[in-house]
Amino acid sequence: MRTARREDSDAVIIETTMRLAVLLTAGVAVASAWAHLAKAGDPLLVRAAHAAESGGDVAAVLRSGEGAWPDIAAVWAVAVNVGAPLADTLRSAVAALQAATEVRAEVTVALAEPAATARLLTWLPLLGVPLGCVLGLDLLRVVREPFGACCVIGGLMLVGISHVWTSRLARRARPSPGIPGWGAELLALALASGASIDRARELADGHRSLAEAEPPEGVDAALDLSMSAGAPAVDLLRGEAWLARHRARTRGREAAARLSTRLLVPLGVCTLPAFLLLAVVPAVLGIVRSTVVPV
Repeated sequence: MRTARREDSDAVIIETTMRLAVLLTAGVAVASAWAHLAKAGDPLLVRAAHAAESGGDVAAVLRSGEGAWPDIAAVWAVAVNVGAPLADTLRSAVAALQAATEVRAEVTVALAEPAATARLLTWLPLLGVPLGCVLGLDLLRVVREPFGACCVIGGLMLVGISHVWTSRLARRARPSPGIPGWGAELLALALASGASIDRARELADGHRSLAEAEPPEGVDAALDLSMSAGAPAVDLLRGEAWLARHRARTRGREAAARLSTRLLVPLGVCTLPAFLLLAVVPAVLGIVRSTVVPV
């Protein structure tokens, strides 16, 4: 649920940023563009409009927001520092963020099915006792007996263990909250505006996403290849960002496949025994107690 809310929030942020880029492309002044967006009443946009009008630090305002706003703040800060056209820079950032959002959505969908199945099967044993009562078995009498009570307590403990176990497996399979290749995108934006490699790296590292999903080795390799082969560093860095997103998509699909297999372990170790203890054993005891004729 939290991931879905994050994706919805990021989609709104991307749309807002694209509208800002369109306004700037049309020749609207920066302060006026923010003022138009702030008419919707969003507190963050209102603060950004005030900062733009007073000559303050818009990036600092955006950095205090949630979701993708800190990443937009990083792009804004890099563009302002190197004197890059804000409209073109924001369009490039929106394209990168949109691609990263699509990758995250793909991974989330791939993980949703095994996680939902595991949650359903985890709580399924709890239906055993009420189901037996519906069928007419005197399970309450069995539960009041020592052996029946032990079965119920043991089954409930196994259900709890299964829930914790499956939740941890699903949590470990989730993708990193960072944006794959975002460091390479920031560096490419700075270099495209004419900044030197050292200056671009300083800006990109200073305004890097708070949860960078990719290690910097790919960026170093792209820059080394550019220097040795004489190829444009901007194109190589954007290619590295695309590869980082591709790797994230592949890892997400592999994580979903592994999760489906790993969830079978708590199912066999906890869920099935819990079903036996909560449903089958009380039902059998109830049938035995109802058929035994007291002497």
